[in-house]
Amino acid sequence: MMEENLLKGVKVVAFDADDTLWLNEPYFEQIEKKFCGLLEDYATHHSISQELFKTEIKNLPLYGYGVKGYTLSMIETAIAISGHTLPIAVIDKTIEFGKELLQKPVEVFDGIESVLQALKGKYRLVVATKGDLLDQEGKLTRSGLENYFHHIEVMSEKKDTEYLKLLKHLDIKADEFLMVGNSLKSDILPVLELGGHAIHIPFHTTWAHEKIDYHIEHKNFRQFEKISDILNIL
Repeated sequence: MMEENLLKGVKVVAFDADDTLWLNEPYFEQIEKKFCGLLEDYATHHSISQELFKTEIKNLPLYGYGVKGYTLSMIETAIAISGHTLPIAVIDKTIEFGKELLQKPVEVFDGIESVLQALKGKYRLVVATKGDLLDQEGKLTRSGLENYFHHIEVMSEKKDTEYLKLLKHLDIKADEFLMVGNSLKSDILPVLELGGHAIHIPFHTTWAHEKIDYHIEHKNFRQFEKISDILNIL
């Protein structure tokens, strides 16, 4: 009853895309492993991974999130690690890795479609994600889930200011908004700060940039093991 009272004003349920609706991070991990193998004559896999992560973070303000920025960061990392002696063939292969990522199948998680079917009609459903617009729109189309959603929002960064823009576009108040996602940093904390509701569905692997090192205590915060559990309170 308490859960129902807290959520009774919710009008919009928003879902993160990558690693909430469908598989994503493991694909990046597969490509990173291949990339490290490609450069193993120059450095250890661990040091290559560390250098790639540092380059990605440095480049985020320029490239944003997504495969294209990741590919450019791989190329930059490879050039640096090789001491600017990298063969063109290695750059070609790195570009191939990026294209491989862009063409990965969209593997929708078990239970997602049943949840969307149950909620459609009761709430306005939204995708609220970040990354490359073309890539995310393409994945949504290939997922077969597009028709469940009232609105698609691809943000350059998931900060409170971006969520405020989304709330304004949807013409709702913060406490009428519920966000469901796998990233505490991007999907949960900004929404709670605005006074919205948030449900965390952990995924077994998370990009280091999305991790936080503290526990969240908030009346509007919930965490479930699997996404179908949200139907117990909605």
